[in-house]
Amino acid sequence: MSKAIEHQQLSKFKNSLENRANHKVLERAVTKNGIYTTSADYRSEVNMTPVFSIDLDTGDVANQKQSGRCWMFAALNTMRHDMKNKFNMPKDFELSQNYTFFWDKLEKANYFYENVINTASLPTSDRKVSFLMTTPQQDGGQWDMIVAIIEKYGVVPQSAMPETFNSSASREFNSTFDLKLRKDAVTLRNLVANGASEKELEDTKEKMLDDAYRMLAYSFGEPPAHFDFEYRDSDKKYHIDRNITPIDFFNKYVGWNLDDYVSIINGPTADKPFNHMYTVEMLGNVVDGRQVRHLNVDMATFRDVAVKQLQSGESVWFGCDVGQSSDRQKGIMDTELYHKDELFDIDLSISKAERLDYGESLMTHAMVLTGVDLVDGEPTKWKVENSWGKKVGTDGFFVMSNDWMNEYCYQIVVNKKFLSEKLQEVLNEEPKVLAPWDPMGALA
Repeated sequence: MSKAIEHQQLSKFKNSLENRANHKVLERAVTKNGIYTTSADYRSEVNMTPVFSIDLDTGDVANQKQSGRCWMFAALNTMRHDMKNKFNMPKDFELSQNYTFFWDKLEKANYFYENVINTASLPTSDRKVSFLMTTPQQDGGQWDMIVAIIEKYGVVPQSAMPETFNSSASREFNSTFDLKLRKDAVTLRNLVANGASEKELEDTKEKMLDDAYRMLAYSFGEPPAHFDFEYRDSDKKYHIDRNITPIDFFNKYVGWNLDDYVSIINGPTADKPFNHMYTVEMLGNVVDGRQVRHLNVDMATFRDVAVKQLQSGESVWFGCDVGQSSDRQKGIMDTELYHKDELFDIDLSISKAERLDYGESLMTHAMVLTGVDLVDGEPTKWKVENSWGKKVGTDGFFVMSNDWMNEYCYQIVVNKKFLSEKLQEVLNEEPKVLAPWDPMGALA
């Protein structure tokens, strides 16, 4: 039964407000300064001093600029951190984010076409079809998706494929590319409806991908098949590696067994019991490539494996809801940063599971853990390498409170050797398939 707001109720609300002490003071403060400034707590800044008992030297921060490639930057940053230690790379060395961006876009187009064909018998009003058409592709992704790209195409240094206007500011390209993909979806769905053969569909899709490759080459430049890697290390010693391929470059200079690195999530919702594997329907980029797989664990385990990897000297890729209780300029992420509940005298508490179930939170950004402050063996705050350049935080690094991690961190990537034997066995479990719109399928 619906009921409108009555004038009698409005009078009651007005009287309730006027009977509150200091309501005029608070009204002036909030209307003049906004909610965040008025509710900010300076003690958070004091508690989030950027000093850590474990602090990895990772070099300069990168800058994704006006693009949504944080997941890609974070993954490539963890790899360049290791390269810095192995090969004494200069502190400003970066792997090419534009190179992996190009291939991710092309593979996402093919992944989209396959999903369009697979759902072509469903009406456009079906939720899955609507989900596909809402965002045919985007800049974001997850760890397993960058692994799928690297396993197929390798990596290159930024000198071999530098940034372009469109890689650093991707809005124009995404708008145009999505238009093309939706137009192509109309064609593919019509072909299926008219009984087209598998060969006709494949030939049509190949022409669409040829067009996509051209659009990408014009916008990002064409990826190198081989290149010369020339650099001076931190001691100014000269090095050159001639005519190397991207796959060989990855094997020689990164050299990771990517199968060793697994996605750990903390999704405490009723539909995802801990200590089990999960995947998300229609989530990925490379058809027949690495599947997105998550091991869901409790928060104590989540923190413990992150600490262990940092203690071993290796940084940690992680995904979170960066906009919650954070100050971009100061580089602070802390649940005590703002007290909006006290400001409005309203209970705004909601559990992590409830935030996920009711759309209040999901993973929006990926960064890298590069340090942690341990007190009596327990983490109190974490050092975070962001990819927003040096002008925010402390030279681009942020401080995250342990409580903020508990509430707003959803994913880390760790070497499976840091997991217990029991959890390593769970990694072999057939994952439960979650709906395409599940919050654990959010792209950072």
